[in-house]
Formats: sequence, structure tokens, C-alpha cells
Amino acid sequence: MEYTVQQLAKLSGVSGRTLRYYDEIDLLKPARISSSGYRIYSQKEVDLLQQILFYRELEVSLDEIRHIIHHPDFDLVSALQQHVQKLQEKHARLEQIISTVQKTIESKEGGTPMKDQEKFEGFKKKMIDENEKQYGNEVREKYGDQVVDASNAKMMGLSEADFNKMNEVEKSFFVELKKAFETGDPASPEAQKAVALHKEWLSFTWPKYSREAHAGLGDMYVSDERFTAYYDQYVEGGTKFLRDAISVYAGK
Repeated sequence: MEYTVQQLAKLSGVSGRTLRYYDEIDLLKPARISSSGYRIYSQKEVDLLQQILFYRELEVSLDEIRHIIHHPDFDLVSALQQHVQKLQEKHARLEQIISTVQKTIESKEGGTPMKDQEKFEGFKKKMIDENEKQYGNEVREKYGDQVVDASNAKMMGLSEADFNKMNEVEKSFFVELKKAFETGDPASPEAQKAVALHKEWLSFTWPKYSREAHAGLGDMYVSDERFTAYYDQYVEGGTKFLRDAISVYAGK
């Protein structure tokens, strides 16, 4: 069966304007253009639109989706299986947060008092899942499953005070990193103060701290563009500076 933009918009719930935009950016091209100049979509495009919506639900960018679905090795069935797994993981995170909200309501209404640790379980689980999604493969390859699993367990065990403290230390670290970067010297007192805060931040979740592992992490920040993008969004060029400052701190 074939559909015009208007028909596909009604079928999918995606606006006609969005479908035209997807065509313009080469994300979802129509199967053909009719003699009257209308975009015509076939079953293949309908299936691809479904895939796009699945990926959008998982918060994948349009650029990434375009790369995925138009890759020569793209397999529809395999993609659907991955969607099921990811959506189940997302469902589990939402269930955890819903449970936390319900327990909070019951506690506030005079029911069973809620332990401080329980208040943050859903948020900590979400943070762990996001880190696994973005960096899990690389970190596990570098440090091993046992270390990463132990780190995740330590995160889940953080008290309310420690969880809040960890976030405060992270904010302080980026403030100090910016000040240190302005000195241009990785060995400066300001740079070493920033590294000390970075160590403190890591220690909230690292099972065991070592200078060697810290230095290795700095190298990975520079070699992996995703880590570089994360740090450079706060201080442009700060990732390499941090790597060098960690090396000084670690005595490399």
C-alpha cells in the first residue's frame, strides 16, 4: 500500500511538516514523487518510519538514526530485538522511579517511613544505565566487568548525603578545572587542586582508587571523543589539560 504525506501523517501521528523535514535531511525519503508532485511512501518507508520513532523514543539523535538505518548492514529484525531490550530497560527504570515516588507519597501521608537511601534508588539506577549505554563497553574492556559491577554496586549503596555530596564535588571540580586551565600549567597548584577534586569525585563510586588507574582514565578521556566532548563542554580544551594534570598528580 502507498501513502501520501497527509495519509502517512494521519497513520503514524507524525506531522506532515516533520515528514517533509525528514525528506530534506535524507532521513526518510519517499519511494517516489507522483506526476502531480506529491511525495509517495511505500511499505518500506512505513517500516523505516516506525524504526525512526523507536529510536527517537530511546532519545537517539536524528543524525545517529540516519547513520544506523541507512547503513548497508542494517537489519530490521535485529534492530527490533534491540528495541525490545532497550525499551524493557527503560521500562524498568521508570518502574523504579514510579515506585520511589509512590513510597515517598506513602511516607509523607504518614505511612511507613522511607529510608534515605530509598529516595534516590531510581535516580542512581538511571545514572548507571546511562553511563553503561554511553561508555560501558569501553570502560569494561579497560577495567573488567568485576570492577565496573563493583562500582555500580557502590553507587547504588550511596546514602542521600553521599549522593548529594558527590554531585556537589562534581560541580566544584569543573569550577576548579576552569580556573586551572587558565593558568596553562598542569602542574600548577590550581590544576592539582582540580585533580584532587576529580579523585574525590571518582572515589564515591570507585571500589578502590589507584594513581595508575586514574592516569589511565585520563588517557581514555582524550582518546575517546565522547569523553572529550563531555569535559570540553565545560572547559574547551580542558580534557587534554586534565589528562596532563592527572599525569603530574600520578607521578607519570
